[in-house]
Amino acid sequence: MERKFASLKEKIAAEKLERAAKHESFAALYAKANAAGFQAGDTTTPRPMGIVECDSAGKPIGPAHIEFEGMCGFASVIVRKANSGLGHWLIMTGLARRHYHGGAEIWIHSHNQSYERKVAHANAMVKLFRDAGHDAFTSSRLD
Repeated sequence: MERKFASLKEKIAAEKLERAAKHESFAALYAKANAAGFQAGDTTTPRPMGIVECDSAGKPIGPAHIEFEGMCGFASVIVRKANSGLGHWLIMTGLARRHYHGGAEIWIHSHNQSYERKVAHANAMVKLFRDAGHDAFTSSRLD
């Protein structure tokens, strides 16, 4: 049911209050999702990766090195429909950028270069966004 307003000024004021409340809810959701992401990333134990320098024939030429943070890579959260609701707010606040294929993209910059930690962070954020009714997914790739 549509509300009736005495004047256009009153209608604009009411819409401004509604928008501010919606933005506050988006800020709270992002803070909760990011905190869950940090917890997931920090508690994930990456699989150590052995690194050996080899010559062009594939023969090892130096000592092995163990990288305890695992593989290097990238992860991000994609919120579909950047022109509505949460996606628009994320871009407007600078927390995300427009994704090449549409939507708003939140890059996970934390956890150094650890692919597994970054993916865990992104997955935790996506879960909370989806639980709140927003269409989101994780995007990742190895470096």
